[in-house]
Amino acid sequence: MARRKNRQGTAVLVLLSLCATLVITGCQAVGPAAPSPASPSALPSPVRNVVVIGDSLSTGFGTGPQHAWPNLIATSPRDGAVPLEIHNAAQNGSGYLNLGLTGTTFAWQVEQAVTPKADLVMFFGSVNDLRHDPADLAPVIAEIYASARQQAPHATFLVVGPPAYSARPETRRLALRDVLERAAHAVGARFVDPIAEGWLVEDLDRFVGPDGLHPSVAGNHHLRDKMEPLMLEALRAKSAAES
Repeated sequence: MARRKNRQGTAVLVLLSLCATLVITGCQAVGPAAPSPASPSALPSPVRNVVVIGDSLSTGFGTGPQHAWPNLIATSPRDGAVPLEIHNAAQNGSGYLNLGLTGTTFAWQVEQAVTPKADLVMFFGSVNDLRHDPADLAPVIAEIYASARQQAPHATFLVVGPPAYSARPETRRLALRDVLERAAHAVGARFVDPIAEGWLVEDLDRFVGPDGLHPSVAGNHHLRDKMEPLMLEALRAKSAAES
């Protein structure tokens, strides 16, 4: 009788042990899976910092700051594109040598806005320098570019010359364009020529406001469509060079 009870007890223990094993195994099978690390493509792209140095063609003069082309780029939907943080340092009336309405030049804008975190420094203009001799402008432009390079040694540089408002621009405008192109190439910056590409003369009546100088709302959107691809191309080239 005792031997029979012992056999029954052993059987019960075996069953209990088997049940416990099944429970533990079952819990492991249905438990939550460990989260998989995010793939590189799923990670957010790093924000690229862009500084715009310019004049009233970049401030929204005559239309409002919200219509300025740098602001249009900063606020446009960027699904799947490189996120941009744009610091628009442009000042009305300013130029490489010309004093703006606040008594500042492009040199002041560079000093105030360009920092080591800049990925792209973009210069646009300036028609305000047309009153100055191109020979006087050349050393000033070179000094400004050198200062920007010193303040943002890892940034890429993009120089966009002044636009024209006629298919036959005046000699001094062309001379200013040429000085800027030489200075840009000297520091390894890309130069873009709105005169040769006919940016505004494509549709002057629509792209230029009543004063005949500053971009209209449509003109600012047109400049956005010109400038944004240039920015992105320059940043892609920078990323490729760094990889």
